[in-house]
Amino acid sequence: MLLCLSANHRTASFPVLEKLAAREDGELESALRGAPGVDGAIVLATCNRFEIYLDIDTAQPVAPELMPTIASALDVSVETLRANMAVIHDTQVPEYLFAVSSGLESVVVGEGEISGQVRRALEESRAAGMSTSQLERLFQSASTTSRGIKSGTKLQSAGRSLVRLSLELAASQIADWSTAQVVLVGTGSYAAASLKALQDRGVTRVGVYSPSGRAHKFAEREGVFVIERRNLPEHLSNADLVVTCSTADTVVIDYDLVLGARLAPGCAESTLFIDLGMPRNVDPAVGRLNGVSVLDLETIRIHAPLEELGAADEARCIVSRAASEFVEQQAETSVAEGIAALRSHITDIARAETERVANKDDAGVAEAALRRLANTLLHSPSVRAKELARAGRGDEYLDAIELLFGITVERSASEPTPPAMQAVPAPLPSITEVEGDGALECPVHTS
Repeated sequence: MLLCLSANHRTASFPVLEKLAAREDGELESALRGAPGVDGAIVLATCNRFEIYLDIDTAQPVAPELMPTIASALDVSVETLRANMAVIHDTQVPEYLFAVSSGLESVVVGEGEISGQVRRALEESRAAGMSTSQLERLFQSASTTSRGIKSGTKLQSAGRSLVRLSLELAASQIADWSTAQVVLVGTGSYAAASLKALQDRGVTRVGVYSPSGRAHKFAEREGVFVIERRNLPEHLSNADLVVTCSTADTVVIDYDLVLGARLAPGCAESTLFIDLGMPRNVDPAVGRLNGVSVLDLETIRIHAPLEELGAADEARCIVSRAASEFVEQQAETSVAEGIAALRSHITDIARAETERVANKDDAGVAEAALRRLANTLLHSPSVRAKELARAGRGDEYLDAIELLFGITVERSASEPTPPAMQAVPAPLPSITEVEGDGALECPVHTS
């Protein structure tokens, strides 16, 4: 069974998200690997969400022990985790993840970075040996759905990324982008996106600093100059804008560093820090210095624009259809063993009868006829089994073959959700959603 625990910008406070983002690498994965009943896990950690997608064995009482295990690995209290995490169950998980991957659950609806982060989360889970076939199908389907939305709707062209939104908010403090001196801290995907957004605004003077020492490779690839640690105070002193998006788990730009830079002769009249790090890259106390402003994720979230309703509604329809198809396909797997068992039963009977008359059937006519008969007899029950499974009645098929043929197939037990794990995420719209006085119908796409 699928389970998702989600702390995001809707359910959790910024300090809690920051705390979760600062977890020790590998500790949560190790705890989940050893948790009874957990078959696999994928951790999706971004600047505005921390989510754990689990493939759990419903035949074991997984849920009661899971929250304390996760809380311990993340170094937070169970009460904090329960207060800030929504729990999404089973058939709700695909629609939720598909919406996340498509940018529908982002601070800035339609932002494009999240789809790549979803793909990387799957790759990291594979590398850690934590993925399962069900999680693979789930995340691959999420990527397919987000690509379909990107190509089939205007959602991502309408949506603005966090980077671009932050620069829009900064525009009032940057008189001339073409002459602005910029320090970029970080060399990952957000750093590349930040640089592109800066260049689109006409910025040409960008230096990159990397706490992990990767600045040279990034600078060579992107055509910017390198800032060494020893020269960082000088560049901070002259900078009009500092954009930080490092994955460092501690503060990169501290108060004393910026204080020294501001006291240097000839420093810039004012400096704006845009902190896109999670956890924070810039000490919040920096914002109290004269001539310094700090724009962090918590502030950016407050100014996030309303979603583009038309594109978002169309995208949600696509998500809902894709999720329904995924759930129905998964349901078919619940009767797959039953179909195989019935097929084996019938073909064994046909094979036995073939062997009985083999000495009277030199031309193989009886054998061919029995094979055709077996396939004909099996066709309708196999099709009907899949139809019943998609309708949530797969157990009726398994009951029927057990009653009629004595074929017993092991079934997955269902586990009720214990009260301690209950949480209600923000509801996802279904294919038809009431909106005002009418109903919003999903458009039907034909090829």
